Amino acid sequence: MESRVKLFCGTSSAYLAEKIAAAYGQALGDVTVNRFSDGEFSPSFNESVRGCNVFIIQSTFSPTDNLMELLLMIDAAKRASAQNITAVIPYFGYARQDRKDKPRVAIGAKLVANLLHAAGATRVMTMDLHAPQIQGFFDMPVDHLEANSIFAPYISQINLPRLTIGAPDMGGTPRARNYAKYFNTEMVICDKQRKRANEIEKMTVIGEVTGRNIILIDDLVDTAGTLCKAAELLLENGAESVRAFCTHGVLSGKAYDNINKSKLAEIIITDTLPIQENASDKIRVLSVADLFANVIRSVNSFESISPLFMKI
Repeated sequence: MESRVKLFCGTSSAYLAEKIAAAYGQALGDVTVNRFSDGEFSPSFNESVRGCNVFIIQSTFSPTDNLMELLLMIDAAKRASAQNITAVIPYFGYARQDRKDKPRVAIGAKLVANLLHAAGATRVMTMDLHAPQIQGFFDMPVDHLEANSIFAPYISQINLPRLTIGAPDMGGTPRARNYAKYFNTEMVICDKQRKRANEIEKMTVIGEVTGRNIILIDDLVDTAGTLCKAAELLLENGAESVRAFCTHGVLSGKAYDNINKSKLAEIIITDTLPIQENASDKIRVLSVADLFANVIRSVNSFESISPLFMKI
């Protein structure tokens, strides 16, 4: 007998979960999050999940209540005898804490992976981790979705002449190289040196940019400082135009102001995170709902998800 699929969502990702459920062809399940006066909360399912394949959709961006809510929902589903529990985390928070880059620091990404396992998740579905090797932190299957299947058609559609793919920093080189191979074009790298987090000390360009239309590829945009600095530097070096494609629009601090004042022609992000509406004419949002719905369908029917991604 085929297991029933039930889709639920946390409060912070309801806007996206509703689109995923619509694309999947099934309404979201009924769940209530009870909140107490001291700030503590307790989620509860208002329908049976016994023997079901449960998919709980919740990104784990700030505040940490979003992560805690997801963990409590997983625990509730486990105690209600769900057969399988997939944590659908479009944006996996703490992914930038993936290693010890200096003494006496936490590896937050590994800690979150441990918490998800301890809560009772049997599978994780996420998109464009800051470092792909984070998949190895999990002692369960991980479906690592990529936004390239969403971005590539858009890049083809705008059909830029003398297209060149760029990496805004050295860490993004492998991701940018995949796009450069796919579009059979040149690649440039912006090598940055930081004073501290979110503050750039120096940036230099590696590669030929004169007369080129540059597309910068990154997994996320936070304060947008790196992207704006990279766009300015590339244009100073003779680039014709600069655009940015970033999966996750974290957009914290002065991000919107930085983007509006920047020389970026546009910045394309996905809806893995909620953003302020009408905050910038330069920001275009593409939805990941259809992709997640298709992957959920494939996972439930034990089919390969590889055909859903851009072929490199």
